[in-house]
Amino acid sequence: MRPRAREVGLRIGQLPPGKQNTITDVPGVLVGHVTKIAGEGPLVPGMGPVRTGVTVILPHEGNLFREKVPGAIFTLNGFGKPLGIAQVAELGRIETPIALTNTLAVPRVADGLIDHALRQNPDIGVTTSTVNPLVFECSDAWLNDIQGRHVTPADVLEAIDRAQRPSLDEGNVGAGTGMMLFGFKGGIGTASRCLPAELGGYTIGALVLGNFGRKEQLRIAGVPIGMLLSNQQADKQPEERGSVIVVLATDAPLLDRELSRIARRGALGLARTGAIGGHGSGDFIVAFSTALRFAHANADSRTVTVTILREDPVVMDALFQAAIEATEEAVVNALFRAETMTGRDWHTAQALPLDETLALLRQAGVIA
Repeated sequence: MRPRAREVGLRIGQLPPGKQNTITDVPGVLVGHVTKIAGEGPLVPGMGPVRTGVTVILPHEGNLFREKVPGAIFTLNGFGKPLGIAQVAELGRIETPIALTNTLAVPRVADGLIDHALRQNPDIGVTTSTVNPLVFECSDAWLNDIQGRHVTPADVLEAIDRAQRPSLDEGNVGAGTGMMLFGFKGGIGTASRCLPAELGGYTIGALVLGNFGRKEQLRIAGVPIGMLLSNQQADKQPEERGSVIVVLATDAPLLDRELSRIARRGALGLARTGAIGGHGSGDFIVAFSTALRFAHANADSRTVTVTILREDPVVMDALFQAAIEATEEAVVNALFRAETMTGRDWHTAQALPLDETLALLRQAGVIA
């Protein structure tokens, strides 16, 4: 298994990570993956080869439809096909697990989220309102038979059933199975940051589905690694088209307005790695808080009382910094952990050459 950034001595940013340095360091958060790999050789649309999957992030272990969490979404570049973002923007609530997958699988993954909600809440659409499935995507068409739409609603249910804490799976797993990143193999990466006790001791965790960038754009800890690396790519890819999904979780008691501010800082973390939010890129950042829950319906009162974090500049700046650092390190972990993969039509996504990368980082004085 390839190492994570911190396992080779690379320290990104100033704030300390959580215990596992994953999004699941945020209390209540679980992550589950289903990875689908089958076949090899020439593309036969609808048949394979298959290099894809689905990843789900659960803000808590309970019934999300009954106990919604505050959330917000920032669109850095909107060349994407997510589902469910309009209602989150309008109401500031998330009521299903957050699912990540490939572009053409979005409707089938939404079916899985709806099946899960109906399994828990048989009154949906009968005696209460409908449900808003939240799905994000990146294209894995370079490696995967994307027309086959091989991710099924059953896979979503399995990913939810598998969701666990801690979740240390990164690279070629779940939705990240067929993704590319800065010209190398990409996929899932995660990291976390903790505020000091005097600032509340809050945690921010990031999970990234990385599928963007050209080799020459890559920067790691400020070092222009992509410009310095020798050419390690086996195949010439088509023009880079994006994309990236960032999920930010926190236990700080924040509502959607403050969470939208946190989400925007995730874009700064992406920029530190060399991301430009390209013209054809679908770049979305979703942030949620596990500290607050909102009942689906409250027949006893027309009001709800919550305690939220006062916008103290020192605390908010620390939360912003945590979101930036966790996002940046999550991207690096996705690169470090991903392994070389050959997909449809023998397209090969080479893993980031770690030996050469680490040598360059040592020359730059970033690691010992």
